[in-house]
Formats: sequence, C-alpha cells, structure tokens
Amino acid sequence: MKRIWLLFSQAVTVFVAAYFVVATLQPEWLGRVATRSGAGIALLEAPATPVLQPVAGSFSAAARKAAPAVVSINTSKEVRHPRSNDPWYQFFFGDQGSQAQAGLGSGVIVSPDGYVLTNNHVVEGADEIEVTLTDSRRTRARVIGTDPDTDLAILKIELDKLPVIVLGNSDGLSVGDRVLAIGNPFGVGQTVTSGIVSALGRSQLGINTFENFIQTDAAINPGNSGGALVDVNGNLMGVNTAIYSRSGGSMGIGFAIPVSTARLVLDGIVKDGQVTRGWIGVEPNELSPELAETFGVKATEGVIITGVLQDGPAAQAGMRPGDVIVRVDGRNVRNVPELLSAVAALRPGTASAFDVRRGDKSVDLRIQPGARPRPQQRKR
Repeated sequence: MKRIWLLFSQAVTVFVAAYFVVATLQPEWLGRVATRSGAGIALLEAPATPVLQPVAGSFSAAARKAAPAVVSINTSKEVRHPRSNDPWYQFFFGDQGSQAQAGLGSGVIVSPDGYVLTNNHVVEGADEIEVTLTDSRRTRARVIGTDPDTDLAILKIELDKLPVIVLGNSDGLSVGDRVLAIGNPFGVGQTVTSGIVSALGRSQLGINTFENFIQTDAAINPGNSGGALVDVNGNLMGVNTAIYSRSGGSMGIGFAIPVSTARLVLDGIVKDGQVTRGWIGVEPNELSPELAETFGVKATEGVIITGVLQDGPAAQAGMRPGDVIVRVDGRNVRNVPELLSAVAALRPGTASAFDVRRGDKSVDLRIQPGARPRPQQRKR
C-alpha cells in the first residue's frame, strides 16, 4: 500500500509540474478546443468560459497568441484605361497598354486546412494574390469564394504547420470590453493596436448589404482590412473591414464584422460555394409618419413595404404594398437592416410566419422564401 501511495503521489507531482510549465510557457494550449464546423472545417474555438486576463497590465500574451495567424495580403491586377479601345483616344495618346495595380490588405488563418478569412474588397478583381506569414513564408493564394453582401472572402493556401487563430464568441462582447486590432497598416509590417468596443450592432452605414458591425476605437488604417480584432485572451472577435475618416487615417472609429457572421459565410462558401440566404421580393422602407398616413396604417413600429415584386414569394403569399412587417418567424423587426437579416436567415423553400399590420388589422402570412439573388460586384 505504501508503494502504491508513493507512485500515486509521484504521478500527481509530475502532472502538476507539467501543467505549470504549459500554463506558463504556452497558456493558449489550455484554451483551445478543436472542433469541426457544419461544413467539416477544422476550427479552434475558445472554451465557453474564457480565462480572463488582468484588466490592467500588458496584453503581450494575447498578441503572441493571435499575431502568428494574421497574414499580409498583396494583390495585383492589370488595369487598362477605360477609353483605351477608342480610336480617337489611340490617335492622340497612342496605345497605352495595361498597367499593373497593386493592392494591400490583411487576413486571418482560421483553419489548419489553410483557409484564410479576409475582406472581399481586398481581393476583388485581383489577378494574383500573395500571402505572407509572420515567419516570412510567402505563398500564392486562390479564392474559394466571396460574399459581397458582407464584404467577406475565403482564400486557400497550401502550406504545412500553419498557425491558426482561436475563434471567440462575438455575441458575448459588451461595450467597454478591451480589444486588439492586428494587421498590416500602410504596408509597414504587422502592427498591434489596442482599444475598447465602442458600440455593437452598428448598421445603416451604407458599407454592406448586411451590417452588424462591432465599432472600436483601436487604431485601424488602410492595410488593416481583413485583419483580426481579438479580445484580451487572443480569441478572434471580428474581421476589421472599414473606418470612418476624413483624412484617410484612423480617427478612432473603426468597424469589424463579427466572427459569428464570418463563420456562417465560411461554412456556406466551403460547403456550397456560396452563401444561401432567404429572399421574399419586397421593397422595404423605414416606417415614418408620412408613409403611415399615405398607406393608412395605424402601426407605430415595424418596417413598411412600399413595393411587392409580382409573382415573388411575398406576392404569392398575399403581401401588399402598405403592409407593415412587425415580426418574422417570431423575431421582432424594428428597421430595414433587422428585416433584411431576419429574412436572410430563413431557409429557402421552407414556409415561415410573418406578422403583418394592414391598416388597423393584424394579418398572419405564411411566406415560402426563395434564394436571394447573387449581388453585383461593387467597387469600394
């Protein structure tokens, strides 16, 4: 019995010592949970209960954990003058030929399989895409798919032993939480800046079709697009995508796409080649007193429909101009972005409940949404 107890105590001592060494030198190993997404993509996710860092002090541990998975993206494409085929233009200026145009951005490696998350506007129209890792490895990347509605794109690189970022829970963010922005601003090299979450759910900015931005005052500059917004544990919270600026530089108002949105886009593109969203064929508008009076509506909240596409899903279900949608599949809608998001989340081909106000009456409609048409590529 004494020998068994001695062996047990020695085993416990070795285990505790090993745990202490890992917790000191590689704390991120203890926080990574390997999972597979709905599309079968290998991902590293943060545990449900995060290991919180001290409020005051250095964020070097978070930077060391996340920074290796943030890459620089260089693109190039051939550009011709829009009038280069005009005979009169060629007569006066000659054949100017094409010129190479370079682009710069950032990306985040989200899977050991080599999937890289970035912004659509970083790689849109590019003829060649080169990805540079923090360990100086360079490789060509190919575009797996893009989603202009959210301004996200998925790239694929073929390298081994890739550093992978841990996906966090962006739905758990609160205003005031500390965050770090990591990217390659102005091409000077990888840079880490810090700030807080200034606001959540920012929309109606005219940047994307579907907007649910995290606003932060962490410095984001040109070249940061597609880079990582991480929490104090080094877990990915969002993809940096835009700034509000009058000078072209950071003014303390930056926007990031939540990782919850990015995961849906990643799964959709890898599994189906595109993101499939619901669509009902209506023209929505914010409910104003003027529109309510014009259509004789007594509702005070919701989204008013000013146009219905003939033979579209909504028209077939009986929706009319002047109807006010107040709830979609049990989800309240108060403005146009919320309606777009609620409809986009519906499964095409599956009927869903729409609570509608028509005049002074309530009407329940069952609409079977179709698949949202692919948007036209936009230049930013």
